[in-house]
Amino acid sequence: MLRLMIVKIIRWLLVKLGRGGSLPGNIGLKMDSQLLSRFKMPKHVILVTGTNGKTTTSNLIVESLLASGMKVIGNRRGDNLREGIATLLCANSDLHYRVKADAVVLEVDELTIPRVFDQLSVSAFVVNNFFRDQLDRAGEMETIVRKIESVLPDYHGKLILNGNDPNVVRLADCAKQAEVLYFDVKQCAVSLSDSHEASEGKFCPRCGGELHYDYYQYSHIGQFSCPRDGFGRHETAVCVESIDFNMQTMVVNAQTLPMFQNAIYAVYNCAAVLTLLKAMDISWEYAARVFAEFELNDGRNETFMINHEKCVLNLIKNPTGANEVMKMIAHDEQKRSVLIVLNDNDQDGRDVSWIWDAHFDLLIDPLTECIVCSGTRAYDMALRLKYEGYNVGLQVEENLSQAIDKLCECPGTHMVISTYTALQQCRSILRRKVS
Repeated sequence: MLRLMIVKIIRWLLVKLGRGGSLPGNIGLKMDSQLLSRFKMPKHVILVTGTNGKTTTSNLIVESLLASGMKVIGNRRGDNLREGIATLLCANSDLHYRVKADAVVLEVDELTIPRVFDQLSVSAFVVNNFFRDQLDRAGEMETIVRKIESVLPDYHGKLILNGNDPNVVRLADCAKQAEVLYFDVKQCAVSLSDSHEASEGKFCPRCGGELHYDYYQYSHIGQFSCPRDGFGRHETAVCVESIDFNMQTMVVNAQTLPMFQNAIYAVYNCAAVLTLLKAMDISWEYAARVFAEFELNDGRNETFMINHEKCVLNLIKNPTGANEVMKMIAHDEQKRSVLIVLNDNDQDGRDVSWIWDAHFDLLIDPLTECIVCSGTRAYDMALRLKYEGYNVGLQVEENLSQAIDKLCECPGTHMVISTYTALQQCRSILRRKVS
């Protein structure tokens, strides 16, 4: 009790000073390594993990459960490591470690899952996707998947899986005691018969044979199966049957619902939320309200008006996420200027070789008036673009503020693409420039 009180006092002082962060949880874990296991959790403890879309999916879940009348706490700002989770639970519990909520929704970093899973009384585990990401920190994707597989043999809760990602579907083979629910998205306007993007879903994890794809949505996400052993064939709990990108609606299990963003990866986020609600026996009407009103921010298609021109900020951190952002940019048939900020700090990943697997060629067309490269690895980014044949309109400016000034001097819609550690600085500079 005394240790918990100390953590609460530290957090209160930091809040008074206008500071947040995970320092209180870090101190708490140093005083008590078993801190997380001491909390008396509510009936519903929902963990969300995966490479891309964790923050958006978990926030959509939080909003949907709140709309249903539940008291919910969650790490909305993405403090998804052990220390951040500890801080959240300490802040929302009494001195007897009772968490004061009907549901806890936690976005959890993939590598953190093995460190916290058994301590949190998880009732539902949502897995979005797995892509290659931050090789220097996480290693190959296979390493991440195996670590998550290690927590599943004794798991008895609900396991909600993206049925269109073979690297996610394979988790079910290790979770024999869990109730597995899959969500799928059927072929739509953006589906392709072949994929030339970086892909890790080519072979069956059971027999090693080549997987057959009926279609791809993006990267290795799509409808697949193994001709030898049937891996990939499963009963679907939630199926997005069709998507109308013009009307920004989707038909799910014969119901028409709004989409919060006109993008295929957003559809998968929605499908994950709907599957979770189905597992909890909660009406989809609450999610539909959230989807209709939900606004992405914090570098997820965040829009600013600068000198009466639109400026859109997006986070990128790996080839798949970068490709989807560049597809969105290329789809807008307006003249544009682009700023790419590439950092190699610890939170970004020191290894920036992933830029050679991303399709920056999508930016190379007559509508792109200029591209400015900035960040700690600005010249690496410029070299990548030169190899794509882009020379006219290419500028390098390592100073971020000056780089944004240069972008704003260029014609057309302004697009800012930033890696993680530059994102908040970009936001701050752009906010100051809002007209």
